[in-house]
Amino acid sequence: MPKFLIQASYTAEGAEGLLKEGASGRRAAVDRVVAELGGTVEAMYFTFGEDDLVSILDFPDSVSMAAVSLTVKASGAIHSRATPLLTPDEIDEAARRQVPFRPPGA
Repeated sequence: MPKFLIQASYTAEGAEGLLKEGASGRRAAVDRVVAELGGTVEAMYFTFGEDDLVSILDFPDSVSMAAVSLTVKASGAIHSRATPLLTPDEIDEAARRQVPFRPPGA
């Protein structure tokens, strides 16, 4: 299953909701959403600084991740970035593929 690193920050409204609901409530909500699309939450951590939340999610496909991302962003409660995570084997496979690329001006 494709893995994604999620880095997120709450808006003021999202932070107010987190204060009311608690971190365990948000974890349960994330677990439900991800499971509904056939995925799992590998890890979820709250942080402070630029990001408020970091998690690793497994989804059956990229479209499922995109669906969650669009829905979460549309709520206005959180700003997030999803980064695909690749295994060493996947990078080895990519390195073996022939790519007919020519740099500009070459």
